[in-house]
Amino acid sequence: MLGTAGQSFGAWNVKGLHLTLEGDANDYVAKGMTAGRIVIRHPERATYVARDTAIIGNTCLYGATGGELFAAGRAGERFAVRNSGATAVIEGAGDHCCEYMTGGVVAVIGDVGVNFGAGMTGGFAYVLDIERDFVDRYNHELIDIHRISPETMESHLHHLRRLLSRHAELTGSVWAGEILEEYRDMLPRFWLVKPKATELGSLITSLRQAA
Repeated sequence: MLGTAGQSFGAWNVKGLHLTLEGDANDYVAKGMTAGRIVIRHPERATYVARDTAIIGNTCLYGATGGELFAAGRAGERFAVRNSGATAVIEGAGDHCCEYMTGGVVAVIGDVGVNFGAGMTGGFAYVLDIERDFVDRYNHELIDIHRISPETMESHLHHLRRLLSRHAELTGSVWAGEILEEYRDMLPRFWLVKPKATELGSLITSLRQAA
């Protein structure tokens, strides 16, 4: 598909349904998604920097229980609110990202707004912290953050790399490609974000089982 999608693009997406949009979309992308895949990328002839540009609106991935979302650009506010099982990769987000999240995985390879992870009780996230200011942007009440060390988090290291590779392949993301080319140097700038109630070891075990 080409162009601009309105509200709720890919809402309630189901198993076997794969949507690809070359353009941008409004609010509530992938709302209630249960399975399938949604890919949103900027036009090949775009002259702007994709990772600095909004590609989807607010409250995307709201209440999703499964499936995948790859968007080669920024998301608005409240991305992945109440996500309970979907996997997503985006290149930046506004305030309240991963709010009330109970499951799934979100990778943000760009800056985020304030109040990241408020009320987050499940799942986990990867956040690229280029400006080194994420410690002032996440909600400290329920979540912990950890650096992804090759010595102690090898499973997460490989899992993140697979997500980035898939994102680059499906969206043509130049930024994801650059990160992969300099992966060992970029890795220390990533945070693993998890609920305080979740043991780090249990996350690693679940990743190994899914591999």
